[in-house]
Amino acid sequence: MQETILILDFGSQYTQLIARRVRELNVYCEIHPYNKVPEITKNIKGVILSGSPFSVRDPQSPNPDLSAFKGKLPLLGVCYGAQLMAQKFGGEVLPSKHREYGRANLSYIKSENELFKGLSINSQVWMSHADTITKIPDNFEIISSTKDVEFAGYQVKNELTYGIQFHPEVYHSSEGSLLLKNFLVSICKCSQNWTPDSFVETTINDLKQKIGNDKVVLGLSGGVDSSVAAVLLHKAIGKNLYCIFVDNGLLRKNEFQNVLESYKYMGLNVKGVNAQELFYSALAGVSDPELKRKAIGKVFIDVFDEESKRIEDVKWLAQGTIYPDVIESISVKGPSATIKSHHNVGGLPDFMKLKIVEPLNTLFKDEVRRVGKALNIDEAILNRHPFPGPGLAIRILGDITLEKVRILQEVDHIFIDNLKTSGLYKDVWQAGAIFLPVQSVGVMGDERTYENAVALRAVTSTDGMTADWCHLPYEFLGKVSNEIINKVKGINRVVYDISSKPPATIEWE
Repeated sequence: MQETILILDFGSQYTQLIARRVRELNVYCEIHPYNKVPEITKNIKGVILSGSPFSVRDPQSPNPDLSAFKGKLPLLGVCYGAQLMAQKFGGEVLPSKHREYGRANLSYIKSENELFKGLSINSQVWMSHADTITKIPDNFEIISSTKDVEFAGYQVKNELTYGIQFHPEVYHSSEGSLLLKNFLVSICKCSQNWTPDSFVETTINDLKQKIGNDKVVLGLSGGVDSSVAAVLLHKAIGKNLYCIFVDNGLLRKNEFQNVLESYKYMGLNVKGVNAQELFYSALAGVSDPELKRKAIGKVFIDVFDEESKRIEDVKWLAQGTIYPDVIESISVKGPSATIKSHHNVGGLPDFMKLKIVEPLNTLFKDEVRRVGKALNIDEAILNRHPFPGPGLAIRILGDITLEKVRILQEVDHIFIDNLKTSGLYKDVWQAGAIFLPVQSVGVMGDERTYENAVALRAVTSTDGMTADWCHLPYEFLGKVSNEIINKVKGINRVVYDISSKPPATIEWE
């Protein structure tokens, strides 16, 4: 069984970041809500308690029973996790007298302590808490301090139980990665053998056992997740994988043909289905973004169901679900408030009696790309920007018409093509154009025009959860704007979106 670090989530904004840092050290980990602790099996090598927006002094705050692993397995409490253990076992936590948010420096380190081995005195750490530990139990000892925080780190005597009041997982903690490595390798004795190659080997074997000779159907989108899922399944079950790529009429220019062509070279069994008219007719006169998404989702399921029925005895539906989607659905806070329906079609109607297989549901997006590289998938597919399931429908604000789709496909093509030829495409996480429900006055030659406006959007990100607008060169933006206005009939104004996420979202709808 795979060596695993268990991360108990108390609702911190940084919990996923802890997981990412652990995995960067080639150690597999899983996040579970503090109130849904899985059975502690032999493969669990250690436990990390996350931070939390709660205060341990609040009677309603999370207070789980730690007896299944405390003193039995290595345990690291981070921020709230450290305060929880201090208070639970006889210490004291009070509101901080000093501001304890932002950068601080370790003024004392017990250098012989395994957790702090190799860390420097004055090492920068990141604090983010309103409470502080003011007293530790008698069987705890201090292993690090800052100028203002005496109990920045502690260890329970004669136990591999540690607490730190700072966040080693954020980049501002300059030696945070070394501290985590000390915990994972020196203390938990993890072998750091969780690599893309080992994931591929294990997953293919698991899929062979799980699926056997059954048939599997998979909806391809041309994106990274579904492509990597398809190749993993293809290596496991070969011709028993049936891929369906639906053209909803809302893809990028020439995308349907280009994607089908690229899949041919990968040896996949793919059927392309042109269902444009069905989607356009379901979207006629619909302007509300949620209604557009729902209409597209419904037609997609209908088309997909009809195509699936043409395959005799299909037993499984494969999906390219990735780990952030899974975490979101089992969050401590419950599924988060719906900002918008998920880009991917979520859930199956009752009449599709298929078992689900999700080969990527333990991976983050960047890990999916690394696995794709290990599978020798074409860089052009692996480096593709994310593209929303509803496609250009949510990049056209207002109702959908064939003419608006045509215009936006041309604008998008010019923008993306220029990003590629200018060598900027790889610096951008996601880019696209938005057709605005706005017309403005312009002058072309000696004539006055009254035509449409488009907004260009390009962001940088690591996982799409937060994003910053991309600082593209003015010369580049000027060239693209000029080309769009000159070549795309119906557009006389181009603007650039400089909003970050949050507060804005990456897509406009």
